[in-house]
Parts: sequence; C-alpha cells; structure tokens
Amino acid sequence: MRSLARLVRSALRRIRAEDGAVTADFLYAFPPIILMLLASIEAGMVMTRAVMLERAVDMSVRELRLGLRPNPTHDQLKADICARLTLLLPHCTDVLLLELRPVSTTSWNVFTSAPTCVDRTAPVQPLTSFVPGESNEMMLVRACVVFDPYFPTTGLAAGMVLDASGGYQLVAMSAFVNEPR
Repeated sequence: MRSLARLVRSALRRIRAEDGAVTADFLYAFPPIILMLLASIEAGMVMTRAVMLERAVDMSVRELRLGLRPNPTHDQLKADICARLTLLLPHCTDVLLLELRPVSTTSWNVFTSAPTCVDRTAPVQPLTSFVPGESNEMMLVRACVVFDPYFPTTGLAAGMVLDASGGYQLVAMSAFVNEPR
C-alpha cells in the first residue's frame, strides 16, 4: 500500500512540475482555430449576401419580364430590389447602383466595362446607364452593392479586394426581353 501511495505522490509531483505545458499548446493552437472560425463565418455571410442579391434582382426582373412594372425608373427598380434585401442591407438605397441597358442582337455586346459601384468616400455618386429599351428588345440588368466585412482582419477579408471605404463589392446580373406593346 505504501508503494502505491509513493507512486501517486510522485505522479502528482511530476504533473505539478509541468503546469504550463498545456497553456503553451493552447496558445499555439487557439489563434489559428479562431481565425479559421471567423473566416468561415465571413465566407458564409458573403455567400448569403451574394445569393440574396441574386434572388432580389431575379425577382425584380421577373416582374419586369411579366409586364407587372411597365416603364420602370431607376429609383423604382432600386426600391423594389432593396425591399427584398432589408434584412441583409438596412441602408440599401445608399449602397446599391443599377445599370440597365439593351443588348445588341447583331454584335451581342454586353457589359464590357467593370461594374459601376457606389463610392462611399465621394459626395457625388457615379452615373450609370439606365435605358428602359424598346419593345422586343433584350435588356441586361446589373446591380452592384457595397458591403462591409464583419471580420476585416481574418484571412478571407484580408484577401478580398476592398474599395477605398473598406467595403467589398457584390454584383448580380439578369436579362429579360421587353414585352411587345
């Protein structure tokens, strides 16, 4: 029995002598695990925002395609898309820009330039092309929204292309044909 007590005492002494060993392992492992967790959350939010933007644009364009919104203006279409993005983007009208232009059926030239997005650092926003088009004309809609990353210091957000205000841009496109009048 005494030998068992000696074994237990010596084991406890050895454990006591290595008190900081677990702390060092924790300090090495904890930051990368937290960074991966935060980057995963950021990636999930980017994907959710992209899908919801695509859905909002598609639903609004569907109403145009069906003729439920004849002769829409830029502000009407923008308000329609923003109404579908209220949970993800509370100030949607301030950070969303739309382009609407006809597609030439002879040359099939679509958007050749980069998307025009809101510049949150400038007091005046860039102009976009918004041409409602004629009967039986194919139209292309492009929406650009600027979002702020939730965790800008994670690996995912650090690898994103950010604008001057620290936001990243998401773009959604859709096409439709104007109904004959």
